[in-house]
Amino acid sequence: MRTVQGAALDGLRARVRALAERTGMPVRSTRGERTHGGPAVRPRPAERPVRTPLGGAPLADPGPAAPPPGTDTPARRTSVTAPLRRRPAAPARTAVLTAPAVSPTAVTTVYAALVALLSGTGRPRTLRRRSEEVHASAAALRALRARHGEAPALVRTRSGKTLLVLLDPRDLRRFYAEPVTVLAADPPRKCRGLDTHEPDPDGDGTGCARAEQRAERRRMSADVLAPGQPVHPAAGPILTVVSEEARHLSAAGTLELARARHAVSRAARRIVLGAPAAEDDELAGWLTQLRAEDKRLRGGPRRAARSVHDKARARIREYVRRAGEDTLAGRAARLADAAASAGTDGAADPGDEARLWLLAMDAVPDTLLRTLLLLGAHPCEQDAAAAEAAAEVAAGPARGELPRLRACVRESLRLYPVVPDLVRVTRAETEWRGVRHPAGTSVLLPAAFHQRDPERVPAAHVFVPGRWKNPGADQDIRMAPFSHGGGRCPGDQLGLMITAAFCAEVLRGHRITGTRPVLDPVGPLPVTLDPHGVRLTLTRR
Repeated sequence: MRTVQGAALDGLRARVRALAERTGMPVRSTRGERTHGGPAVRPRPAERPVRTPLGGAPLADPGPAAPPPGTDTPARRTSVTAPLRRRPAAPARTAVLTAPAVSPTAVTTVYAALVALLSGTGRPRTLRRRSEEVHASAAALRALRARHGEAPALVRTRSGKTLLVLLDPRDLRRFYAEPVTVLAADPPRKCRGLDTHEPDPDGDGTGCARAEQRAERRRMSADVLAPGQPVHPAAGPILTVVSEEARHLSAAGTLELARARHAVSRAARRIVLGAPAAEDDELAGWLTQLRAEDKRLRGGPRRAARSVHDKARARIREYVRRAGEDTLAGRAARLADAAASAGTDGAADPGDEARLWLLAMDAVPDTLLRTLLLLGAHPCEQDAAAAEAAAEVAAGPARGELPRLRACVRESLRLYPVVPDLVRVTRAETEWRGVRHPAGTSVLLPAAFHQRDPERVPAAHVFVPGRWKNPGADQDIRMAPFSHGGGRCPGDQLGLMITAAFCAEVLRGHRITGTRPVLDPVGPLPVTLDPHGVRLTLTRR
C-alpha cells in the first residue's frame, strides 16, 4: 500500500518532468537513466484523492455552528493512489470510518486534526488548513453523535487498532473518575518533554498526565504548588518577580510572542530556581530543546537528547541546592530533606520536579497573548479588567486574587486549550454503554470540542468571561482547561495567578489599541488562534 509520503514524492517527480517538458532540460528517471523532456517520456500526472462520503454520511461543515439535519458535507478519502507506477487507479469505495494504521500512543490532539487522522496526512499544515480541519473535525464529531445516539463511537484503523471517541458529557464524568488501573494516561505528544524521568520499559511515562504521578510526587506537588488555593502561600515574592519581569512586555509599543516568552521564561526561572537563574540563557536553551518535539527523549537523536537532558538536570540541581525559601525549588528541597530525615522511602527528587514546573510554564506566554488579544477586541472587558488591576495594588493580603482577570484567562483556555484532547488506553476490558471493548483500546475525550459545543454550551464561540463567575463553573464537566479528577493539573491555581498577574501588569499602565489578527467582538471567534501571528499595539493610559 502506498504511503502519503510516497505519493507526495511521486507527485513531485511528476511536476519535475512536466517542467522538463517545457524547458527541454535533461532529468534522471527513477531507474537512473537520463531522459529528456517531451511527450515520449511524460508520465501520467498524479491523481487527486477522490472525495467520498465517510461512513455513508456527509460530514463537512463550513462554519462553527451545528449543521442542520440532512446537510450534505463531503469528507476525504482515506487512501492515496500511486499512478506513476502505472497501476490502475483504485476504485472509489465507501470508508467504514477507518483511519490510517497508527498505534494508540501516536494519536495526539485528535480534535484539532481529526480529518488529518482519518485521511492519513501527517505533514505540517498551514494555519488556514488547520482551521479548516478543526471546522471539519467538529462537524465529523457532531455527525458521529447524531448517528450513534450520543453513544461512544468506535473508530477502527486499518491495522485493527481502535479509537473510542466519547461524545456525551455523561461519559466524560466516568473518563475523569476512572483510576489509572483502568484507563492509563497517554500524554499528548506536545507534553512528552515534560517527563521528569526516562520512560519505563513498558512505555509508561509520567508525562503531563498527572494521574500517573507516584504518591510522593503528588504529595510534593500538593505541598509546593498549593492546588485549590487561589492565592499561593508565596504570592508576595512571586508577584514581585512578575512585576519586575513584566517591564519587558511593555518595553516597546508592540507586544509579540517572542517578547512574551522572554519575560515569562525569566520569571519562571526566578520563581522556581531563584534570581541567579534568570540570566542563565544556556539553561533556557536546553529547556527549549527538551521542549521541542524533534529533541524529546522519546524520539529524535537519542544521544543528543540524553546529553541535553543530563546537562539540564545537573544545572537545575545546582540551583536547587542554593535555592531560597521563597522559591518553589527551595520549598521542594525542604520537603525532600524532611522526608529523608523521617526515613521515607522513594522521596521525589526536587530537581526533577523543578524541571517539570519550568517546562509546564511554557504554556503561559501563549495563554497570556491570547487573553490580551481577546481583551483588546472587547474594550468593555478590557476597561473592567484594567480597573481591577489598578485596584489590586492596594488590596493588601488579598493581592493576587484578580477574579475578573482569572475569568478572562479561563475563558481564553476554554476557547483555545493548551491540550485540546485527552487520550487514555484501557488496561483491561471495559464496557461503555453496554458494549465491551478489549484492553488496549484508546479512549479519546475531545475536550476542545465539548468546550465549544454549541449544542451544549451557550455562546460557545464567543468570549464570555462572566460564565466563570457562576457557582460551580469550575466543576462543570464540559469545561476542562485543567482537566478533572485525579488527573487535574496541580498547578492550576498557581498558573492562573501568574498569568492574571502578567495581564494586570500590562493593563495597569497601557491600553491595547490595536490587534492583529482583528477579531469580531460579537461574531463567532476563529477556531484556531496561532500565538505566533498575534501582535498587540500598546499605548500609555
